[in-house]
Parts: sequence; structure tokens; C-alpha cells
Amino acid sequence: MPDPNLLELDIESLDLEGRGVAHHEGKVVFVEGALTGERVLARIVRSKSSYDKARCERVLVPSSQRVAPPCPHFGVCGGCAMQHLEPTAQLAVKQRALEDALQHLGNVQPGQILAPLQGPSFAYRYRARLSVRLVHKKGGVLVGFRERHSSYVADIRECLVLPPQVSALLLPLRELIGRLSHPARIPQIEVAVGDRITVLLLRHLEPLTGQDTDLLHEFAAVHGVCWWLQPKGPDTAHPLNPDDLDALAYALPQYGVRMHYRPTDFTQVNPFINRALVARALALLDVQPDDRVADLFCGLGNFSLPLATLAREVVGVEGSEALVQRARADAARQGLAERSSFACLNLFEVDEAWFKGLGAIDKILIDPPREGAMAVAQVLSSLRPAERPRRVVYVSCNPATLARDAGILCNRGGWTLRAVGAVNMFPHTAHVESIAVFEP
Repeated sequence: MPDPNLLELDIESLDLEGRGVAHHEGKVVFVEGALTGERVLARIVRSKSSYDKARCERVLVPSSQRVAPPCPHFGVCGGCAMQHLEPTAQLAVKQRALEDALQHLGNVQPGQILAPLQGPSFAYRYRARLSVRLVHKKGGVLVGFRERHSSYVADIRECLVLPPQVSALLLPLRELIGRLSHPARIPQIEVAVGDRITVLLLRHLEPLTGQDTDLLHEFAAVHGVCWWLQPKGPDTAHPLNPDDLDALAYALPQYGVRMHYRPTDFTQVNPFINRALVARALALLDVQPDDRVADLFCGLGNFSLPLATLAREVVGVEGSEALVQRARADAARQGLAERSSFACLNLFEVDEAWFKGLGAIDKILIDPPREGAMAVAQVLSSLRPAERPRRVVYVSCNPATLARDAGILCNRGGWTLRAVGAVNMFPHTAHVESIAVFEP
């Protein structure tokens, strides 16, 4: 008797989670592990009223863009979703998702599609949060990413998207955590790789003993890393060795600046793409020596400090006081304090009076979190033509909120979306980063 949960399906497209999309008897079926154009044998694993979820059991007709996943843990580890798709095809999927979001969610058409930004496909992830779990049934401590669609920690022994020197630490970290006094009370280790040091931030729910700290010092000496400790919230994070407090940094050589940060601060995961993204954003802004530029959601000054090397003045605005202090300190450290100023403000609640209070602004760079910049877009759409900046460059990590904000600017405020393009910040994942240019 045929298995009713086993279906032959033709895959029509990919969704933003990297799953194949098919239809069967009027319902959408999302198929894990299937690619556009393939015919697959898929097993239904969850059924809802309007859609089904399935797992690819066998590829009957493969896509020409299917490749063998190089990582032995792909399919179990949840860190990557698209290693079975050729990297340039991954980028095409993301570009299409971006264009679809703008069209269907924002009702906006860009004047130009920019060439996508891409970099190394592996060894790019310089920021990571590794889960830690004591699992007696698997022989002890596991350190790595969670399993796909699960809270369990995957039993991984290497990770190809981490830098090789960090991937090589996965097994030694298992042994180290197993030797600490409370291995079951260590939930995670955050990794931050700077241009000169690698920091491991240990989250511990019980106080460390003297023997514990001796083990950490020994590990740091053998493996060439720096430990930070976090006993409670992010504000409690501190270096095991006080001399390491300001050692973590990354360079933007094109602009002659170095950005100092803490392992709990937000920074871009991919330093190769970040350098290219900063260069493209500043080129698209077309910054001139007499320009006064606003950098909104400026963080620790990733765009602000490079902007300050080109513009007359940069005004950075950020919601985190800690990041504002970091930006001010680096501006002073690198001789850019007179050409930059920073303020802490909730940019999700701004109005027209706030913007006018900034004074004359020639160009704006916006780099919001996933929630987007709706309040800022509403302000810019309400300004009279003479009050508007000449250009806005919007760096987005969520195509849905970019599309929403583009709709506000273009459909309500009369702005024009001149250009947009995808940025492959996270290869092998479905995460879509992008950059857009607006003019009044």
C-alpha cells in the first residue's frame, strides 16, 4: 500500500529559509533539502491547514546547481541551510528575494540593480555564539551550533564557516569545559576574532574556582586566545586578563582606522564583506569634503569613522550608550573627534522636530537592526523638498523591513529608489543583507 506521506514533487522555487517550494493538491509544501527545478521524493513531516513541511528523501531529477555539501555535519547542524546549492546560485536566490520583497511588500521598483557583494564562502564567520551542553549519553560536553530545528547541540567536530584556528578549538573546548568545576552550568561561549587576537567569552552560571581560572589561563597560553568571563548579564563581561580590555579590534585599512570593541558589542560577522560594504556605501553616498553627513544606527562607528575621513562633519546617532562611548573614544584615538559627534537616542521614536534639530544634513547613512527604520523613513517622507538630504544610503539586514521603509519613502514621500543590491554577508545561510540608494 502506498505511503500517503511520501510524495513526488516538482520544486518551483526556494523560500528565505532555503527550503524548496512545491504544490500538492492545492497546498504549498516546503521541502527541506530540495532545490529549484528538481523532482524529489519527499516525506511529509508536519501538516498544517494551509501548508505542509516535508523532508527530501531522494532527488529524482537533480538541479544543475546542486553541489556536494563540503561540511560533514551539513543537514544536522543548524548553522548552514544552503551548502548543497552552488554559491553564486545562493546569491541569485537572495537577490531575487530582495527584489520580490520590494515589489510585493513595498510596491517599489528600483531604478538599477547593483552587482552583488560577495566574498569567501568559507572561513568567514568571525563572530559566533557556540552552545555548550553536558550530554552524558554522548560522552561528555558538546560545543557547537544547535541542530537544525532543535534545541539540542549538534555533535560537530569542525566548522568550515569559522576561521580554521577557531574550528580547531571545538574539540579542545569540549575537554576544557569537562574539566571545570560546573560543566553543566556553562551554557555558551561567544567567539570574537579581531585582527590581532581571538576572544572567547565564557558565560558561566556558577562562580569559577581558582582551579577553573588556572585551567583557562593554561588553555589561553596553549591556544593563543584571550578569555572573557560573563557571570550574569552582558554588562558583567570582563577580561580574565585586565590587560586585554582594549585589545579586540578590526581594521578598515582603506580609511586608516581601527575599530575597538568588546566581545558583547554588535559588529558584523564577516570582516571581508564588511570592508567591501563600507567602501560601497561611502561610494554610493558620494561624500564630498564639504558634506555634513548623518550616520543613523551608527553602532560603534563602523561607517562613521570612515565617513569622518572624507566629510566635513559626521553626526552619529545610536540607541546604545555603550556603543556611543566606544565610537567617541575611537574618534578621539584616531584624530577624528573634531569632525565627528555622537549622540545616544532611540531612533524608533524620532519625529520631524528631532531631524530639524540636527541642522543641515547633506547625506544620510542608515544601518538599522532587523526592525528597520520606520520612524526615520516617516520623518524623511514628511520633509519639504528644501529640507531633504540629497541622498540616503540604507544598509539592511531584513528585506521585509527595507521594503516597508522603501514604500514609506517612495509611495508616501515621493522619494526615488535609485539602486539596490544584495550583500552576501552570510554565505550558506538564507540571511539576506542588502544596500539601497534613495534620492528625493
